[in-house]
Amino acid sequence: MAAINATASSFPPLPPLPTYELKPLPNLLPFISDFWLSIILPHVAYWVVSGIFHLIDTYDLFPQYRLHTPEEITQRNLASRWEVARDVVLEQILQVATGAFLNLTEPKQMTGSENHDVAVWAQRIRIAQRALPGLLGLVGLNARGLSEKVAMGGYPLLAGALAGGDYPFLTTELLVEGGKQAVMETVPAFATWEVVLAKLMYWVVVPGFQMWVAVAVMDTWQYFWHRAMHVNKWMYTNWHARHHRLYVPYAYGALYNHPVEGFVMDTLGAGIGYKLSFMTNRMGMLFFVTSMMKTVDDHCGYKLPWDPLQHITSNNAAYHDIHHQSWGIKSNFSQPFFTIWDRWLGTKWEGDVKLKYERTRASAAAKDEKKKLEKKEERSEVNGKANGKVKAK
Repeated sequence: MAAINATASSFPPLPPLPTYELKPLPNLLPFISDFWLSIILPHVAYWVVSGIFHLIDTYDLFPQYRLHTPEEITQRNLASRWEVARDVVLEQILQVATGAFLNLTEPKQMTGSENHDVAVWAQRIRIAQRALPGLLGLVGLNARGLSEKVAMGGYPLLAGALAGGDYPFLTTELLVEGGKQAVMETVPAFATWEVVLAKLMYWVVVPGFQMWVAVAVMDTWQYFWHRAMHVNKWMYTNWHARHHRLYVPYAYGALYNHPVEGFVMDTLGAGIGYKLSFMTNRMGMLFFVTSMMKTVDDHCGYKLPWDPLQHITSNNAAYHDIHHQSWGIKSNFSQPFFTIWDRWLGTKWEGDVKLKYERTRASAAAKDEKKKLEKKEERSEVNGKANGKVKAK
């Protein structure tokens, strides 16, 4: 123990942490509180993105990128657009209530400690450098001697890192309260590279890891619930079958679910991911909005080459559309971000789908043509009867 203490005390003191004062975080937008913005924003994103795809559908702007023809939508889907919109709004009401509950369980968002928190990371980086001499010693290098040579070569910062984070030339003046009046003291300071790396950790790496955790939890939750709803006949018949009334998905049908399924699989999955990742309310907004946009995009019915949401992962509209087909319904359960569970557990669709899609298009076109002929014959028959009555008079 004494040897350990002696080793620890041989390192130079760490730069001190700055003081801070917390205050409430101002709202992101002046006309709405973050509380309500975080609840409403995902649903605004849902209808904005859905509206864009609905316009593309209505005016048939990109027929070359359609996964299905307009005839397939009318002939194969078993739910009307009104039924779809109604059920989506119902699920969104449940999501608003859940979002409000999540927000109420969160601590009040504060600001003012950011520089202090960055400095904590800078201290960790300085402490991590203390292991460098020992690691170099394992490969037969004398860290102290190497540090002196590097310093003589004109690289003092590299020399300090090699010496285990020893930067005696890095100091700053700090106002210290003591006795009757404050005095200025010279204290150790961080290197610029340490501060830059600490900011990168605080502002990019940690939030990125939190986002990854939330996505991983959400994907895992949805995969196993989704697969269970196909394996368990009762759950499929009573809950999940409603979503599969859309053999040809379209954007605003993304949340067309039974309310129980919508709450258990979608709402709870996202909420648990948010909680387990310990992300902030602002990060939560990004997570929920991105998840909502991705879900809409996965059901849009288009394979757009310039759509970024279809290229961030291989789980996209074309991938999920296979699951909505009668021949692919037991595959491609992963949603909404990655396909890793399908690949690991052998449920990813393998093989060409071109001929299958061509057959469904041809079948829908034939049914559509048949209906048109039937309607034409009905009109002719009605007109014939009307003309007969006129002649009889």
